[in-house]
Amino acid sequence: MSMLEQTLIVMPAFNESAVVGDVVREVQTALPGVTVLVVNDGSADDTAAVARAAGATVLDLPFNLGVGGAMRAGFKYAVANGFRYAVQVDSDGQHDPSGVPQILDALQRNDVVIGARFAGVGDYETRGPRRWAMVVLASVVSRIARTKLTDTTSGFRGAGPRALTLFAAHYPAEYLGDTVESLVLAARAGCSIEQIPVAMRVRAGGVPSHAPFKAMIYLGRAAMALVIALWRPRLALRTSEVPGS
Repeated sequence: MSMLEQTLIVMPAFNESAVVGDVVREVQTALPGVTVLVVNDGSADDTAAVARAAGATVLDLPFNLGVGGAMRAGFKYAVANGFRYAVQVDSDGQHDPSGVPQILDALQRNDVVIGARFAGVGDYETRGPRRWAMVVLASVVSRIARTKLTDTTSGFRGAGPRALTLFAAHYPAEYLGDTVESLVLAARAGCSIEQIPVAMRVRAGGVPSHAPFKAMIYLGRAAMALVIALWRPRLALRTSEVPGS
C-alpha cells in the first residue's frame, strides 16, 4: 500500500459550499489514491452536499465545534479506519495540495510536520499585533519542542502514527488550541516536530475566520492559549495504542 493510500486528508469546513468542491477535486487530482474527509462543522449552507458530489467522504457534525473540534473528529476517524497519516488541508483553497508529499516525507522522521509560511518560500505576510503574537509564540514553542519553528499557527500540517493516536484522544478544541496548544501537547508527550517551507495561496472563497479589527484580541487569546497549553498535565503515549506498532 502506498503512502498516499495510508493517508487521510482532513478538511474542516464551515460554510464553504462555494469552494469546497473545487478544493476536493484538486486534492484528488494532485494526490491519487488519497482519501479526502470533509468534516462539515455545522454548516448552514450546502457544504456537505457539494463535498459529497465532488467525491469526498463527509463527516457531519451536528453543530459548529470550531477547527479543533472538527480536527479531533477527523483524527478519530483516521484511527478508527486504519490510516497511518493525517494531513490537514483547509477547505478554502489556501493550502496547495502539491505540498502534501513533502509533509509525508518529513513524517517518516518526525511525528508532527508543519507547513510553515515564514520559512523562506512564498510571499505570505501578516503585520501588526497578529504578527507580533506569531513571533512570540514561535519563539516559546520552539524552546518547548527543542527545534526552530517560525509558524506555529499554520493549519497546513501532518500527523504520523504516534501523534495521530495522541490527537484522536486529546486534540485541543479551544480557539488556537488546534495550532499552538496542539504543538505543546505533542512536544510534552515526546513527539518530535519539524517544519518545512510552503507557499500559501489567497483563500478562494468563504469567510475568513479572523477579521482584521480583531488583531488585538488575537494577541491576548494567543497568550492565553499558550498558558493553557503549559498548564495542562503532560500526556504519555502508549506504544500499544500506536497504529502499526
